[in-house]
Amino acid sequence: MYLPVDGANIYLTEAGTGSSTLFLHGVPDSAEMWQPIIRLMQGRYHCYAPDLPGLGRSTAPGDFALTLGHMASFTDALVDRAGIATPLNLVVTDFGAPYGLSWAVTHPEKVRRMALVGGVNFFSDYQWHRNAQLVRRPIVGELGMAMMRSYAMFARSMNPNSQLLDDAHWRAVYPLSFAKPSVRRMTLRLYRSLNPQDFAGWEDKLVALTHRVPTLVLWGDRDPFIAPSFADRYGAAQVVHFSEYDHWLAIEAPEAVADRLLAFFA
Repeated sequence: MYLPVDGANIYLTEAGTGSSTLFLHGVPDSAEMWQPIIRLMQGRYHCYAPDLPGLGRSTAPGDFALTLGHMASFTDALVDRAGIATPLNLVVTDFGAPYGLSWAVTHPEKVRRMALVGGVNFFSDYQWHRNAQLVRRPIVGELGMAMMRSYAMFARSMNPNSQLLDDAHWRAVYPLSFAKPSVRRMTLRLYRSLNPQDFAGWEDKLVALTHRVPTLVLWGDRDPFIAPSFADRYGAAQVVHFSEYDHWLAIEAPEAVADRLLAFFA
């Protein structure tokens, strides 16, 4: 279904019954990345997974603010507009983390438990990886995104960083990803709007929150974008490192992730 939220038109999937659980994806993905996990969890949890603004099937106005404060207020508006019962379980990865974790810090009473799955940054000392640095550069980023109109170029950019995901996976992802001009534009804006220094202050509030709200971190140690040491900095009650997986842990090992989430949320 589609919901108007804060000037955006948000595509939202919903399945199951039980405690509310909200899944927030990253780039270049959509709500589809969570569906194998949701199928394993929907017997015990009421699962919600949106396409984030300007990504997947969702649209967003050109002036949609990508500050942490606005991401928090957008997520709160989404939860309210969709009628998602709180306190809820929150699951985030990649760019879903700024949306979800900023909201959790701002509205801690609405969060039951949190899970960070795969590479997530919420720290001011993080240094953007090489691909992100290129995307953030004027003109270079625009040229790189223009090349993503070709599936061959999209696959060439993804394959070196996702050795456990095959061509069939990326062909399924592409139509809701960089094949769409709106997604290419939003991706540029996301990479350029979120600067490491923007997390100053927020990171301390998050670590304080994880000491009150039970938190699980699941981390693929082969992630080429962020070091495994970051997994241990969130103050989480449980941290699980997977030596054989990388950035797309939720897609690479959905059964293992679902098993961990089911046990942690129970």
